[in-house]
Amino acid sequence: MFKKDLSPSPKQKLKSSVQRSLRQSLLSTYPLLTPHVDEFLPKKASLESMKLPDRNTLYVLDSEPLFFQQDMSPLMPHLRLVHRFPQAFPTIRIDRGAIRFVLSGATLMAPGLTSKGGRLPVDGAPKQLPEGDEMNQRADADGRWSRELAKGEPVVIVAEDKTEACAVGMLVCGTDEVKDKGKGPVIEDAHFLGDGLWKLNTD
Repeated sequence: MFKKDLSPSPKQKLKSSVQRSLRQSLLSTYPLLTPHVDEFLPKKASLESMKLPDRNTLYVLDSEPLFFQQDMSPLMPHLRLVHRFPQAFPTIRIDRGAIRFVLSGATLMAPGLTSKGGRLPVDGAPKQLPEGDEMNQRADADGRWSRELAKGEPVVIVAEDKTEACAVGMLVCGTDEVKDKGKGPVIEDAHFLGDGLWKLNTD
């Protein structure tokens, strides 16, 4: 989505009511951010928005990029936020061979996840968590998420033998389907290390 370099645009301060609804939306999409929200988005914070190409909006606090959104699609975390709170986002792992494709903005295909180096959610993982159980999801020691991830859900991509996430994207099919079929597109790469959004000057 941000393969080309981006030019910064003027930032606009957001009304407190807009900030509140964004904060609420962020926590309903990523409940595991709840314990950290006051650290990166205090209630009295002065959040700003910056318009980006293709109807995207970046949300920035004190020059720190936090998350972005295209039209009415779910809020997606900027990789700098992911690197601060890596346990707070659903993740899948790609094998070494898929890294160069992800870092060129390509759609991620199933073989990069179903191979020996890839990691999909644990076998037998529930498709949905019972209501009120949202805080009980995590990656196990092997890097497998504890529930299946659904089509249309934002997901963080980590790579085999790397510690920090390399991309965030949107699932174009559920992880249970990926396990069944083992082929086809899985994730539309929205933002990756070194892309225009990563390099954008937000001062």
